[in-house]
Amino acid sequence: MICSLKQSPAITSGCDVFLRPRTRPAVQGSLHLPSLSLKNFQRSVLSVQKPLHVSSLESFGSLKTRTSLIKCQAYEADHSEPIELPKVDTRSEAAKKLKIGVYFAMWWALNVVFNIYNKKVLNAYPFPWLTSTLSLACGSLIMLVSWATRIAEAPNTDMDFWKALFPVAVAHTIGHVAATVSMSKVAVSFTHIIKSGEPAFSVLVSRFLLGESFPTSVYLSLLPIIGGCGLAALTELNFNMIGFMGAMISNLAFVFRNIFSKKGMKGKSVSGMNYYACLSIMSLVILTPFAIAVEGPKMWAAGFETARAQIGPNLIWWMAAQSVFYHLYNQVSYMSLDEISPLTFSVGNTMKRISVIVSSIIIFHTPVQPVNALGAAIAIFGTFLYSQVSPFSL
Repeated sequence: MICSLKQSPAITSGCDVFLRPRTRPAVQGSLHLPSLSLKNFQRSVLSVQKPLHVSSLESFGSLKTRTSLIKCQAYEADHSEPIELPKVDTRSEAAKKLKIGVYFAMWWALNVVFNIYNKKVLNAYPFPWLTSTLSLACGSLIMLVSWATRIAEAPNTDMDFWKALFPVAVAHTIGHVAATVSMSKVAVSFTHIIKSGEPAFSVLVSRFLLGESFPTSVYLSLLPIIGGCGLAALTELNFNMIGFMGAMISNLAFVFRNIFSKKGMKGKSVSGMNYYACLSIMSLVILTPFAIAVEGPKMWAAGFETARAQIGPNLIWWMAAQSVFYHLYNQVSYMSLDEISPLTFSVGNTMKRISVIVSSIIIFHTPVQPVNALGAAIAIFGTFLYSQVSPFSL
């Protein structure tokens, strides 16, 4: 029922409407407000200025004394249609959180396993260019078979897509090879400590090459990253310049990969899994001739015979495992991007580095000085701070 009551000398509106009668009115069985006799309210004036929704009546039928009140709980409403709140499906939300948790667990576990087998292969068979090529070849083969057998839906791409993907693939190839070269020369933990400095490269490249500006908090978050990486490098017991430069080049290359991907791949409707598959295929095409030129089949064959004589048939299993797990952990990471925000992904990437560093130190018995561990902790903490304040993560 829509009505309003005006009581002279003041107009009554808002949440509560009070009627103070002089005499006891006759109460009828109806709850409609017009059933009240207006003659009994000598100072009451009926007004229809704004609609009121009457939600309840209190003490309507119990007016025993002159001090009794008729209290109407009412609210003013120009639009009287009720608002229905959307129902939240708690089951679907819980299923989504579980799915994201599974993605993160698989991402970290697969990355740890890849780094372990990758280091084992490089220790016994130090040919990082071939190792990088095999990783991309294995992933490309897996996806081509998946598309051919309809296990995964093939992406709908055109020439413009591959043109936009080319600079991304070039940067990805350089970053992948540089990281593998680094791991062939230094400990896995040291490579990942240096690679945690990637945010510093991202800000510097965006600032000086792209002319972008950042808030002060972003620049401040780089201080622990740079300081921690520098402290870890200075106190590394098995420091190697090639390994250090490889990690630094990998950081720079992956920064450009992200920039090219953001600018060139906008509007391209390809899932994360298929996007990485296409990236692997193009990177393989780019890398193969360079791997042959730098190392070559003769060096690969001689090195393989030497490694197999020392390790035995396990070498083949190690090479297969590092290739398969490299593709799987990257595929899961790209698939998780379809489900989570860049900020959550950035935090997950920081936690991934922690798991890789700790597990590699334990498995390979890497000697670590307290100052070196402190530098690593500072650098990783700085990376976490950067993920919280960086506009790239939003």
